Amino acid sequence: MKAVGATSPDRLAADLAVCRAVIREHSRSFSAASRLLPRGVSDAAVATYAFCRGADDDVDDFASVAAARVRHERTRARVARIYAGEEMETAVARAFQWVVERHAIPREEPDALLDGMEQDLGEVRIPHLEALLLYCYRAAGVVGRMMSRIMGRGDAPALRRAVDLGIAMQLTNVARDVGEDARRGRVYLPAAWLEEEGSSPDDVLAVEPTAGVLRTNRRVLALAERYYESGIGGIGLLPARCRPAIHAAALLYREIGREVLRRGGDGLTARAAISSRRRTELLAVAVLGSWTSPAVRAGRVAHHLAELHAPLRRAGLEP
Repeated sequence: MKAVGATSPDRLAADLAVCRAVIREHSRSFSAASRLLPRGVSDAAVATYAFCRGADDDVDDFASVAAARVRHERTRARVARIYAGEEMETAVARAFQWVVERHAIPREEPDALLDGMEQDLGEVRIPHLEALLLYCYRAAGVVGRMMSRIMGRGDAPALRRAVDLGIAMQLTNVARDVGEDARRGRVYLPAAWLEEEGSSPDDVLAVEPTAGVLRTNRRVLALAERYYESGIGGIGLLPARCRPAIHAAALLYREIGREVLRRGGDGLTARAAISSRRRTELLAVAVLGSWTSPAVRAGRVAHHLAELHAPLRRAGLEP
């Protein structure tokens, strides 16, 4: 991409302040974890999160699908302008452009994210597991790739684990937000799994926690555990100063899924959350575990399970 003129420190600081406000409003878990990152890495991470949050809001905040599509296409055009090196008008776009230039983020990664957001336009039905994993890769796996690059690891082993952690977190989102999504006409639980459990997308749209829907949601969370194990198992590939933050983000999101499990898999009648006290406890566990846990220590990273990415490869991706 063409580089724009250097952003002044004062303007960048102001733009990043806007991004941090976005995070505080939308994600207490990510906000808490980001404070554990080294400052330069934290700045780039929050700018990337704010950009991703905005892309998600484009397709979530409008009752009209047509209006949402217009917003989405404007974001696609904005990404094209970012990579063309044009001057950007908004704080979040300027901050993300700074990240793209500083960390050489490939264009295909934000483009894939926008492909995932486009899937959210209008009614959503996910036919089978492979379609769900493809959606999770686009919505969050590529965010993991961008974050890994920001932390200085753009090599294949680190990127694969970053994808797995992103997929795990998105699967947690799916399980937590079944009811909220259903009210928007969206069903992310795989129809094939629902059928196997004696249920259907129509049961989800009725926002009734039937036995079949609950069993399907528990299957999604069991799948998330496999990806968490792989993602957390790759934290040792990251620079030592970055490990506590990523470990914290993983543990905090994983705990949300476990709260859904404590409710029997009910992600329909209420939105699971974790208390401030539990969040503080997990942050402490994450910091200590980043230095003592064999799962996240450098030199203890196990071989990546190729089967986790087999569905993505069948879809033509090389994550």
